[in-house]
Amino acid sequence: MMTIPFITVEGPIGAGKTSLAHAISSHFDFHLLKEIVDENPFLDKFYDNIDEWSFQTEMFFLCNRYKQLNDIQRHYLSNQKAVSADYHIFKNLIFAKRTLQEKEYTKYLEIYRILTDDMPQPNVVVYLHASLDTLLKRIEMRGRDFEKNMSTLYLKQLMADYDDFIHHFEKSHPEIPVLRFNGDNLDFVHQEQDLTTILQQVEDSLYKRSTTL
Repeated sequence: MMTIPFITVEGPIGAGKTSLAHAISSHFDFHLLKEIVDENPFLDKFYDNIDEWSFQTEMFFLCNRYKQLNDIQRHYLSNQKAVSADYHIFKNLIFAKRTLQEKEYTKYLEIYRILTDDMPQPNVVVYLHASLDTLLKRIEMRGRDFEKNMSTLYLKQLMADYDDFIHHFEKSHPEIPVLRFNGDNLDFVHQEQDLTTILQQVEDSLYKRSTTL
């Protein structure tokens, strides 16, 4: 595992990934990596007709995240510069498995494995989760047009998919600590003490990692 900190914040839509990744970046003076979302030209069509536009949508995300991680590896991690990201590329598998037909997913998985074979792995994963009501409120507050047509059932399914994936990730990657935070109990955007609690746990995790290398 790399010695330089590479923290990724993950969770379902509306969990607060970007806000927390930005706070971690500012607090520790890490470079901030933000996923490309609004630039995806297929998202409006995707939420209107998931079956028709899921493959194009997922391939756009995969190719752009692959390019981002390559750049991060070359310009930051390889130069001993720490990074805080608001996604882990494993999220592609969560969304693709939920939206793609079986034949499409098989093809997608082959491409994913080729592209991510030598991608940098984080040394800390921060997992944000919350109730459906909390996520829906946060999605409504940020007001992205392309998310207005998202079905509640789709979001509920993604929540379950994330929980299941993180559970398996912890088993298959015991060397990577996963810090879990409940967004129903912690409001790190508006409550300074809640943010301090999270940052302290991140710092403790980074310290433990450094002392065991």
